[in-house]
Amino acid sequence: MQKKEITEERIEEAIKFYLYATSLKEKIRSGWDENHWNIKSERLESIAEHVYGTCILAISLDSQFDFGIDLGKVLKMLVIHEIGEVLIGDITPFDNVTLEEKQEMEHEAMLNILGGLCKRDELFELLLEFDEHNTKEAKFAYLCDKLEADIQAKVYQDKGMQRSLDDQINNVVFKSKRVRDMVENGIDTAFDIWYEWDKSKFEDSPIFSGVLEYVKTHNMDIKKNS
Repeated sequence: MQKKEITEERIEEAIKFYLYATSLKEKIRSGWDENHWNIKSERLESIAEHVYGTCILAISLDSQFDFGIDLGKVLKMLVIHEIGEVLIGDITPFDNVTLEEKQEMEHEAMLNILGGLCKRDELFELLLEFDEHNTKEAKFAYLCDKLEADIQAKVYQDKGMQRSLDDQINNVVFKSKRVRDMVENGIDTAFDIWYEWDKSKFEDSPIFSGVLEYVKTHNMDIKKNS
């Protein structure tokens, strides 16, 4: 194995990337802020906590079911998939930015953050693979990312932190006709909107669909289950 020369420049690039990436600990997930679901809590989930959650979910599901994946590759994808949000913030599907525009912004931001890392190309290719979700690992990582957000929505619901649907004055989510139609058709909780919005994403995976159904029908407040 060829050893890379230890230079101050290599150390500087490593630390720069570390400092950029770990600043996600200070950035709040937009979906819970006052312009979206306005969760009733002084402390909201950070982007870094979401990333950690996706990794734990991947480890949990891989331990219970045979997906035939390279878990190490999945975890690396999940760790890096939100890093661009250091520069562009957490953009939700309801923020008037198309998926194509968001990905273009994320890719540019990611390249800036990767800087001069020796494995810059490898890490960027993993992000592209995640976004395309055509491989087994990318599909699994993508579904973990979506499911983890749904679980967190249910956690907030079961802890009494989600506001009622008639207390959503500033929630940009309700600009969506699809969401308004859900409410008119009888949806009565914030989590149920998350559930209806995302459930089709899991249709090709009985395991992920089954987990989502379990989350829907069971209390996710760990204190009430202990």
